[in-house]
Amino acid sequence: MTSTVKSSWSRTRHRGAAAVALAVAAALVAGCGSSSDDESDNPLSEGKADGDTVVVGSNNFAESILLADIYGEALKAKGIKVEYKPNIGSRETTYGLLKNGSIAVLPEYNGSLLAYLDPDAEQKSAESVNAAVKSKLDSKLTLLESAPAEDKDSVSINAETAKKYDLTAQSTLADLKDIAPELVIGGSPEFQTRHQGLVGLEKEYGLKFKSFKALDAGGPLTQAALTKNTVQAADIFTTDPTITKEKFVVLQDPKNLFGFANVTPLVYKSGLSQEGIDALNAVSAKLDTKTLLDLDSQVQLENKDPLDVAKAWLKSVGLN
Repeated sequence: MTSTVKSSWSRTRHRGAAAVALAVAAALVAGCGSSSDDESDNPLSEGKADGDTVVVGSNNFAESILLADIYGEALKAKGIKVEYKPNIGSRETTYGLLKNGSIAVLPEYNGSLLAYLDPDAEQKSAESVNAAVKSKLDSKLTLLESAPAEDKDSVSINAETAKKYDLTAQSTLADLKDIAPELVIGGSPEFQTRHQGLVGLEKEYGLKFKSFKALDAGGPLTQAALTKNTVQAADIFTTDPTITKEKFVVLQDPKNLFGFANVTPLVYKSGLSQEGIDALNAVSAKLDTKTLLDLDSQVQLENKDPLDVAKAWLKSVGLN
């Protein structure tokens, strides 16, 4: 999965889902702080947490924040002190913060991470993807066990465009080749230059769009633009509940351009104990795609607090 870099960073973490949505949509509020004393104000601080505190970070989109809350609360259940640095920015930013130890745990997506580390790497299975990621990671980092839950980038079109060009859920990206010059596509700024973006769409499917509109990482700006037909196609995450709500059509990707995207904790080795590793692996074992979609829907459609959603799910699976 991709995400956009924020130009400014907030001072406090608002736990309400509405605040999270506003933070992403406005692209102004990127770090947050809760009422807990163990959370930091500055997500870009290079200082590491004191003592045995585990710093859990997230990229700047709602699902990553939710997953970070799940990881952090699972660690807290084991008596581990946690500091949150949420909504930081894109992978280009968070990977560097992991390498220097500013954050110790980050929710990642295995295939997307591999595409970042090695754009030419083949993705034939989740297992081979993880092995490849581990071989490319900075020596101070490691990848833990992947969850069955998967959330991939996709090119989705709105209902109006689908009707106009007779496209359905069985249609593929190849079906856009002749009509792409008539369509505006939207996504995060990085989507324009990544292989898992416009570069790969042209290389693998021959797609040349009318224009590109820089929005956010599959968030409110992208969803709104696609709904209002400001863009006719967009990079939408496959567990985004607005796909069903707005009747977007996700186009099939037979060449597997968007690869695998299993939710996987990425960890700064010296920042997490074996007990912490075991706790996060236990989370991965319980988290499947259906569950992730349900949790996302609670946050994004029902406006529930992501921390409350995280705690309730951990309790329901015996990991609280």
